[in-house]
Parts: sequence; structure tokens; C-alpha cells
Amino acid sequence: MALIAVRDLEKTYASHTLFEGLSIAFHPGERVGLIGPNGAGKSTLLRILAGLESADAGVIECAKGAQIGYLPQLDVFADGVTAEEALSRAIVDVPMEEFERPVRVRKMLRRLGFEAGDVPASKLSGGWRKRLAIGCQLVRSPDLLLMDEPTNHLDIEGIDWLETFLEREDLAFLVTTHDRYFLERVADRIVEINSRYAGGYLSSKGHYSDFLERREAFLQAEDVERRALANAVRREVDWLRRGPSARGTKAQARIEEAHDKIAQLADAERRSRAASGLEIDFAASGRKTNDLITAKGIEKTLGGRCLFRDLTLHVRRGDRLGIAGNNASGKTTLLKTLARLAPPDAGQVKHASELRFALFDQQREQLDMTQTLRRALCPSGDTVSYLGRATHIVPWAKRFGFHPEQLDLRVGNLSGGEQARVLMALMIREPVDVLLLDEPTNDLDLSSVELLEEALGEFPGAVVLITHDRHMLDRLCTQLLGLHGDGAWGEYGSVEQWQLADRERKANVAPPQEAAARGAAPRARKSGLTYLEKKEWEGIEALILRAEDEAARLQAEVEDPATSTDHEKLHDVYEAHRAAQAVVDALYARWQELDAKRAEG
Repeated sequence: MALIAVRDLEKTYASHTLFEGLSIAFHPGERVGLIGPNGAGKSTLLRILAGLESADAGVIECAKGAQIGYLPQLDVFADGVTAEEALSRAIVDVPMEEFERPVRVRKMLRRLGFEAGDVPASKLSGGWRKRLAIGCQLVRSPDLLLMDEPTNHLDIEGIDWLETFLEREDLAFLVTTHDRYFLERVADRIVEINSRYAGGYLSSKGHYSDFLERREAFLQAEDVERRALANAVRREVDWLRRGPSARGTKAQARIEEAHDKIAQLADAERRSRAASGLEIDFAASGRKTNDLITAKGIEKTLGGRCLFRDLTLHVRRGDRLGIAGNNASGKTTLLKTLARLAPPDAGQVKHASELRFALFDQQREQLDMTQTLRRALCPSGDTVSYLGRATHIVPWAKRFGFHPEQLDLRVGNLSGGEQARVLMALMIREPVDVLLLDEPTNDLDLSSVELLEEALGEFPGAVVLITHDRHMLDRLCTQLLGLHGDGAWGEYGSVEQWQLADRERKANVAPPQEAAARGAAPRARKSGLTYLEKKEWEGIEALILRAEDEAARLQAEVEDPATSTDHEKLHDVYEAHRAAQAVVDALYARWQELDAKRAEG
């Protein structure tokens, strides 16, 4: 039986239909990755399933007693609230004994990795805010958790934590994301919402890689069917054109069948066109100079913290340089230093003569949010100058997935993905030598990410790329520079190699920087659980549950009025509760220790 299902669901915004006739079900235990182009209605569908938005038509059926949790893209907490208070407020309406509430909150804090619950939510980094937001849903014990782009704006460390956390949780979820590695690791079913499919979606059991194979086979079969249908329609049209005398003996049924085939072909062509949208084609200047950007011994300190020191690199024509690092490690600062938009504290950055570059700024400061889309894409008139050629604004806007009726909208009213596409439109209008991109995949749908990756791969010039999309870094980049946030840096062969080195540095066993700078693989520590520790790990969760039950029982006894009137008994029970809580704390500490060793093994 389905946890939640929709039948013949429809939703339209203004003149844009997100989906119609959508019928789909989600079942207990499923871990579903929901993908699709921008504007397909992924976020809207989640809000409808969560009961936060209504559909225009259709039926929503939810299993009796099923609890649905919803994690929006933005993590919002009340002013001044601490992590513990946020979790406590999340379960204020959940039926349970009062003594159970602090126990459940404390347990969730430990599961999330918080050392203390008194830290203000406003002081947390983006990754820790996301942890807390997820905890506020999980502490309610939902049967299905709906998550809207939980990896957006997380750094690589935060995404890695989220993947590991979801892998270990006994949780059914439906998640929208454009992170392909994330989908491959956590999802066991992929659903793509797209009007190009009959029924409005394509569903595939298995990992994301399995989905790609099935989709490719589906599209090939669809193309064969469309060509066969086109041939049949041509024959029928030729027959219809012969005139009444030539087909007087033909049955009326064939005429109706011919019209049906024409309608089928029109629908197939419409669905095929729905797959197209964003067109990205970065133009290179054609210069033959090899050395474009050279940095020698550069150093930068912000807020009293050294981000990188003695950093030397060369960006040459054809290079694809990726910059990896966690939030606040200095990635954006390094990119601006290489662009000579910010001076280094030491060392120097040299550009080739008359170097031309295009910048994608993740803060989107190049955009005037008060401007209309029309003026952002075309500063004056209705004609855009593209590589010396004149192009009308309407086809130019369509090239980036915009409809003509959107041209008079303000840029500030566009979605994050639409604003990203405006920036790309500005970047491709003139030929350049170097593309500098700071988190260009934020807010883009998966198909747009794939198109961007392809366009960057085909660009003849050089690319310097910051992104938390590990798939893009590994697949695209010829060089990977990893920052560690403490002044250290190195060149690595993959994102995973940088992650291993970063973990080792934090554990104070990092390899020498000189070896890392030569691209040497960091030497992993001998780790993993011993045979006895594996046995201990298998039983520790049951021990924790029993210990928590005992602590909760004693807490209830402490609060019992009959106990409070007997001072000797109250003292004995209080001491017993304190000892029981110490056992709980010790077991959790041991659980974390074993969990860390197991992850490293």
C-alpha cells in the first residue's frame, strides 16, 4: 500500500502548466530521487504532498495515520532559538509523555553530531543549520520525509555528512536534488518529472546510473517510434490529398485513423520539444597564447585567518582547473585573486596581455535585481549583439529557457535557477580566454547542470571552476586544487583524494604539503573496526535504547509526587538516575568513537 499517492494531479501558475494528469505513488521504505527541468513542478509537488499548497485538480491519498515531514530549501529558525530549543519546539504537538521529550531531543542532538544544545541557530554555519533543520523533522519520527534541494549551498563536507546520515537512517524519503553523486549514493528509485514523457514522468528502480541507462533506452525507442509514426503520417497525408474520387471506396475509418496518427505525431513532437531548453555555447577568443594566468607565491589572510600561503599555479589554454574546499576555506577569495579583482597579501598574479575573461559570481552581484529581464538580456532596443551578429530578444530569451511573457518581469522576481541562466547569457555574448565560475550549479536543474558541464568541456579556452558538484569536478577538471582552510593547499587527482587529505589534516596526521602539491595520494591511516569492535558495534544500539529506557523510567520516578515526599527515596532515585544518565552518555560517546572508526575503514 502506498504511503501517499496522487491521481490526475494538475497545477498551473499564470499561463504556465507545471503538470497535468499526473498519477504517481510513493511506498514505505522507498528512497526516491525526484528530478526534472526547472519549471517542471518538483518543489510544487513536494509542497502539495506536504499539504502546504493545493492542486488545481486531482486527488491526493495518504495512508491512514501516516506522518509526512517536509524540509524546505531555506532553513528558517526563530530569532534567538538554540539548537535544543528548535528541536523541542518541533515536537511540541507530538503526543508523548512529557519526560520523553528531553530524552528524544538529547538523542537527536547526538545523532546530528552536536556536542551541546545551547548553541544559537543563528550562529551555525550553513551545513550545521541544515543538520538542525533535518533533525527538526526526524525528531517527529515521520513515515516519509520530503526534502527540497537539501544539498543546495552545502559544501562538500556537509554533503558527505548528509549522504552518510541518510544511508544509516531507517527512513523513507522523497528528495529533489541536482547532485548526481548524491542520487547515486542514497536513492533506490529515480523519478523524472518532465512533460516529454507520456503520463508526465519516468520512473526507474535502482540507482541514478540505472535510471540513465533506462532513460537512454526509452528515448531511443521513442525516437524510433516517432520516426515510424512520421512515415505513417506521410503516407496517410499523401492518401488524403488524392481527393474524394481517388479514395471514394476507402472506409471512413481510415480517414479517422489518419487524423488520429497526425494528432499522435503532433503530441510526440510536442513532448520531444519539451526536452529542449537551455542552450549554452561559450565562445573562445581564438588566441594562441598558452600561459593565461600565473600565480607565484600568493598569500591571503582574512579575519586574522590565513586562507592560503605560498600558492603557485599556472592556468594555460585548454586547462580545466577545479578548486575544492569547504565553506570559508578561501575558494571565492582565490578565484577573485586570480581574476585580479582582489590583491594578494604576498606574491603576484600575472595575466597574459589583454586577457579577456567572463565571471560567474555566486552572489550574482553583476545582476541588477530591479531591472527587467528584457533589459538584463538586451540593454537597449529589442536586438542582442551576439558574437557580432544581431539576434532578436525573443529567440535569444528562449535560448536560455525563458518565455516571451517573462521578459517584463524584474530579475529580482526570477527564481535562483533563472537568475543563473541570465548570468550565463551575459557570459556568452562575447568571446573570452578564460571562464571563471563560482558555484554555477546552485539552483540549476539536473539537465541544465549536464548541459553546462558539456559546454565547459567543449570550450577551447581555460576554465577555473568552484563547485560542490563532485561529479562535475571529477569528470571535467584536468587539475584539482584543494584548499584546507588553514593556509595549506595541494593538488589532487580527485575530490575523494582531497577529502581524505583534509580529514587527515584535521586528525593531525596530514601528509607533508610538498607531497600533496606534487599530486601524491595521501597515505590513509590504518583504520576500521577490529573483530571484537564489530561485535560491539552490532549490539551497541540496543544497549543505548535499554539505557535510555532505564534513565527515562528513573526520571519519571524522580518526578513522581509519591517519591518527592520521601526524602531518602528521592535521594536514592536521584543518584540512580544520575548514574543511569552517565551510562547513556558513555554509550553514546563509545557509539561515536566506533562510528568514526567504521567510517574510516
